[in-house]
Amino acid sequence: MKRFHFPLRSIAVLRAHQEVRAREAFAVAVHAYVQAESDLAQTRQRLIAGEAALHEVRQTSYRPAEAASQLAAYRRECEEEMAGERAVIAAHAAMDQRRNAYLAAHRKVQILQRLEDKVRASHRQQNLRLEQAEFDDFANRRLSSPVASAS
Repeated sequence: MKRFHFPLRSIAVLRAHQEVRAREAFAVAVHAYVQAESDLAQTRQRLIAGEAALHEVRQTSYRPAEAASQLAAYRRECEEEMAGERAVIAAHAAMDQRRNAYLAAHRKVQILQRLEDKVRASHRQQNLRLEQAEFDDFANRRLSSPVASAS
């Protein structure tokens, strides 16, 4: 039986490496997205605490300098929240891009795997036919030999 050799094996190996790199890039993008979400959640918690402090200052005796500094801090937190939201949107877009790249690489690997399976099945079928032809030839030679007819 002849050994199986897939002629596109080097391309399959190359595509498998590309898939691994795309999967790793996707994992990094997911991690960046989760980190951006976490940072935004922390900023929102600080914003809520700042709002509470701002309302508390207004409830007690009014000191303009203290109120101005807390208002400035609140505005900084609002700006940080907006920057955090933009970072989350950018991280989500990058994650989607990396996911699409990974899926494309995975599809390319699957195409080659299906092609290899088809070629392997064809090779197996061809070898089975050759083996059956050899058995048939052996049986015909045995039946047509003079020793077999004398028995």
